[in-house]
Amino acid sequence: MAVRWTGDHSSPILCLNASKEGVVASGAEGGDLMTWGEDGTPLGHVQFQGADDVTSVVFSNTCPTKLYASHGETISILDVRSLKGSLDRFHVNEEEINCLSLNETENLLASADDSGAIKVLDLENKKVSRSLRRHSNICSSVAFRSQRPQSLVSCGLDMQVMLWNLQKARPLWITHLQEDESEDMEGPQSPGQLLNPALAHSISVASCGNIFSCGAEDGKVRIFRVVGVKCERELGFKAHTLGVSQVCFLPESYLLLTGGNDGKIMLWDVCSEVQKKQKSPTKQVHKRKSKRATYSKQSRSTSASGTDQEEGGNILPKLTITHGDKVNWLLGTKLKGSQKILVADQTSCISVYPLNEI
Repeated sequence: MAVRWTGDHSSPILCLNASKEGVVASGAEGGDLMTWGEDGTPLGHVQFQGADDVTSVVFSNTCPTKLYASHGETISILDVRSLKGSLDRFHVNEEEINCLSLNETENLLASADDSGAIKVLDLENKKVSRSLRRHSNICSSVAFRSQRPQSLVSCGLDMQVMLWNLQKARPLWITHLQEDESEDMEGPQSPGQLLNPALAHSISVASCGNIFSCGAEDGKVRIFRVVGVKCERELGFKAHTLGVSQVCFLPESYLLLTGGNDGKIMLWDVCSEVQKKQKSPTKQVHKRKSKRATYSKQSRSTSASGTDQEEGGNILPKLTITHGDKVNWLLGTKLKGSQKILVADQTSCISVYPLNEI
């Protein structure tokens, strides 16, 4: 049973993050940002001028009171001890920012936006060090790789997933989720694929830095492994009956949380499946360069066919929570020494589920 945190939000919460000291930040529609104690006590509240949606919040690990927040085309740096007034503010993106990611050395901040661009901000020199432009539609999610501060992965509504190294302006590797998988199956696209194109919504990198996951509108989760300057798809499985809105690896593990438009939250043990795949070698398929596709931001969440058979088709969730509402954001974190799942949905509350059995 979930505990619900209620505070000063009056509109749906879009994003969540937690500091290593247990402070939780939430961003909502209309420019609202709040901070919370480990027990759900509201600590602070601010509304940004312009009332643009707060789409991403990220805490610093080296300075846990520092918080990065994106609202509209702007990035604000805040001190959570006093939210009134920003420590710094940057306007480097041309369109609305969807996701922020801070690298481990905390000198670079990546921001993915609706134009498909990823701006990489040098926080020491306070200027853009790289502008990465390869997505042909909205770039929905970006994540720096653990232990590799110059490397990141991204995904977008062009159905593409990309691996970048910041020493180059071009991606090292690209896959088109739908086209490349259609080639592997050597057959026409199914009706389910046409109704539910693989628009990629969320990406998450495991603590090892080499394994990452991607959740898409077709209800599938794909697991990739970085091998040198390319990636290999290790696993793909149907996780939700509607689009996968969020994927989130739990810290220091291969346990993966997924949330969907079907109102369900699931926990998967990806490690065991990946190890099985490593023990049984499979023929590697050479993939040609993908064409780019364009789709509008508003995509229909139509129920997909449940007959899809992929590698990992027998994988079962370790935990299923019928949350009820469409999931906007998932966060796995420790609060008061216990592992919790924090969920943002279409309401103005945060739902907190225990993970004591894991």
